[in-house]
Amino acid sequence: MRTDIHIGIFDVFIFLGVFQGLFLSLFFIKNFQKNRKANLYQGLLLLLLSLTIFEEWLNNTGYIVKVLPITNFSEPFNFAFAPLFYLYVINSLNPEGKRHEWAHFVFAIFWLFMMVFQFIQPDDIKYNSYIHTKHPDWGTLKVAYKISDDPLGIRPYCNQLLAVQFIIYFSLSINVLIKKIRSVGQTVFNTDNELLIVLRNTTIHFLLILFIFLAIKFYFGMRSDIGDYMIAAYISFMIYSTSYQVLNRSDYFSQPGSFLSFPIIKYQKSSLSEENKETILFKIRREMEGNSYFTNNLASLSGLAKQINESSHHVSQVINEKLNKNFFELLASYRVEYAKKLIQKDKDSKLTVEELTDLVGYNSKSSFNNAFKTLTSKTPSEYRKLLNNQ
Repeated sequence: MRTDIHIGIFDVFIFLGVFQGLFLSLFFIKNFQKNRKANLYQGLLLLLLSLTIFEEWLNNTGYIVKVLPITNFSEPFNFAFAPLFYLYVINSLNPEGKRHEWAHFVFAIFWLFMMVFQFIQPDDIKYNSYIHTKHPDWGTLKVAYKISDDPLGIRPYCNQLLAVQFIIYFSLSINVLIKKIRSVGQTVFNTDNELLIVLRNTTIHFLLILFIFLAIKFYFGMRSDIGDYMIAAYISFMIYSTSYQVLNRSDYFSQPGSFLSFPIIKYQKSSLSEENKETILFKIRREMEGNSYFTNNLASLSGLAKQINESSHHVSQVINEKLNKNFFELLASYRVEYAKKLIQKDKDSKLTVEELTDLVGYNSKSSFNNAFKTLTSKTPSEYRKLLNNQ
């Protein structure tokens, strides 16, 4: 059994990306809120990507021979990437939507159960698996299988199945994104909406990963993992880029701080005075009530902050402390109140629920109904009926 270890520049680049990705994923998952599932899916995507490129680092350097029991531990993750990306996109565009999102991970779970037969194999068989994919010119060990590591005979087609899944989910994601961009009268490469720009650029990055994946597999063969370090390197680059964006949007440097400081309670050391808070609150109300920002179906905390020329952190703090709500609760309250006014004025019942949904800024009828019932204990139709009976 050969135990050669080799570490090159790509391996250093990937290794640093792994730990930065793991650290970054914790912040996205930590900031998951009931109405911001996009953060959760982005965090999980970063987490699984980091673990996957870590296994590639182990294989590429040869360290996998020292931890053979975990060989191929990340293979089931491959079938979660595309669904996670799709759910990140649709939850970014429509955070209030209700969906059966667990169903998207059925195939990843199935593959995990399939991998159990591989996980229970002796180390000699796992060593041969490593040699077959990374060093086909090395000699393999003579082994006898007591139980098949692939009873259904489908693992050789893993990369083909993965490519098909990626193409399907990316097509769905791109279709949803293009429809949203067209609905606001803009184009893919000519939009000034911050959220749409972020989603567009993220989609381009993942399409490049898909292109690199297909190019490598066609060149080296579908069953070979020889060129996978190139994919891992590009994913590491994406992690570095994401970290830069997160730090660049942080308000850490706008207030006193020290790298020796321990984490503090949210807003405890905010630089905002009470006077500043009242000023920001006035600007929030003016934007919401005077300019009806809440009717924008792409309304976001960062978008509101940009409109009133304040930092997202400060706007969030004021909404939390002065209104005792988070941004999405505030958004829902304005939208529902506006819907109630529209229903009261619409005595002839000419406006449909779908039209009301669009007028108040929601992207789907179900999201509108859920928010309306949460705040009024009635659906829009029930509320209208009650008014007509009075």
